[in-house]
Amino acid sequence: MRGFLTTAFLLFCLSTFAQESDAQIVSFREFIGFVKQYHPIARQAELSIDSAQANLIRSRGGFDPKIEVDYERKDFKGSEYYDRLNATFKVPVWFGIDLKGNFEQNEGEFLDPAETVPSEGLYSAGVSMSLGEGLWINDRMATLKQAKLFRNQVMADFDIRVNEVLFEASSAYFDWLTAYLDLMIFRDFLDNAQIRFEAVKTSADSGEIAAIDTVEAKIAVQDRRLNLQQAQLDVLKTSLALANFLWIGNNIPMELQPNTIPDTDLVDDIDLVLNIQGDPLTNFTLENHPKLLSLRLKIDGLKIDQRLKTNKLLPQIDVEYNFLTETPELINSFETQDYKGKVTFRMPLFLRKERGDLQLAKIKVRDAGLDLDNTEIQIKNNIESIYRELQALQEQNSQIAEIVDNYQILLSAEERKFGFGESSLFLVNARETKLIDARLKSNSLLNKFYLSKAKLFKSLAINPVQ
Repeated sequence: MRGFLTTAFLLFCLSTFAQESDAQIVSFREFIGFVKQYHPIARQAELSIDSAQANLIRSRGGFDPKIEVDYERKDFKGSEYYDRLNATFKVPVWFGIDLKGNFEQNEGEFLDPAETVPSEGLYSAGVSMSLGEGLWINDRMATLKQAKLFRNQVMADFDIRVNEVLFEASSAYFDWLTAYLDLMIFRDFLDNAQIRFEAVKTSADSGEIAAIDTVEAKIAVQDRRLNLQQAQLDVLKTSLALANFLWIGNNIPMELQPNTIPDTDLVDDIDLVLNIQGDPLTNFTLENHPKLLSLRLKIDGLKIDQRLKTNKLLPQIDVEYNFLTETPELINSFETQDYKGKVTFRMPLFLRKERGDLQLAKIKVRDAGLDLDNTEIQIKNNIESIYRELQALQEQNSQIAEIVDNYQILLSAEERKFGFGESSLFLVNARETKLIDARLKSNSLLNKFYLSKAKLFKSLAINPVQ
């Protein structure tokens, strides 16, 4: 019987080698590279940066120079009532100041005397500014500052979003790997059970053992086959889940081929791919965490809004002064005695709207500050917890490896005893079942270990460059 078992085992090894040689391995590094470069959500996150840049350009439009031209004319029953032309060039600058140049030409029979200008037109150059509300900060200044902060905030949020996608993709890869390793276990032990069944049947036919042993051997084959079918289903489900993250250019989804398998040796590669090699707690600086950077930038934006609301408590005092001349080509023609000026004063008596807006702005700043403090301690404790979990799982994986080795020794010894007729098939199956359970638990612990590394990667919010 031992000669038959040896021949069958060699045939099994040759067939398994042929199957594995035709397989196409998708490495973890290659998979993560595809996800980051082509996944729609990762590419969608890049659009948010473009949107923030466009918003910044739009906010800068509040400081664009402007040309305004007004022309009016009225003729009625042969009379020219008026013919007015007013052209203005404005240059908004910082601190609520506008530089302005103007050309005015008016004529007509019923023109307002105040609008009478020389026949060649009247030129003016001057400045308008706010002395109260709007001097140190106004809507256009606040909008531009907030747009700059928002752009930086979006870049931090981009790292977070890409990190989340890569974490989900990594988790899917680890589940696929675990399902594949479980499949290999059940495939191996089904072949072992089939070989054992054939050997027992041959021995029973020759009268060496009782025929009832073939029933138990056949039950073992059937049980292993059921487990293998379930494992095949798990591999199919996890591979489909993995395919959700595989795309190529022009938003074309990819499908895994039936002969595609995962890389079973990730220990030396996973840290490098996820950029968590070495001691992450030593090299990590909490101040640079993208989530905290995003919250700080949000608070800075709210503080700008608070300053704007505080500024609106001041009275609105707008002043304007323009030099007048008929000959703008002569610089010395702008004289102080020829001018046009204006002063505007506005102020609500109770300022209830302004005081309410300021109070709401202060509440938002305080609320965001509390959110920042809470998030900071959560991130710190979460990273510490995951790091301790990794250390525990590393120890558990070492222990389960020893357990698997010991169960393998027991099974091998029991099989030798069975070959010499000193044991029973029941004990062999029992030893084998314990070994299967230990190897499955080893795969499960390895999955938890890999997943904990991915959780550490997510907690650090790393966005790998490579």
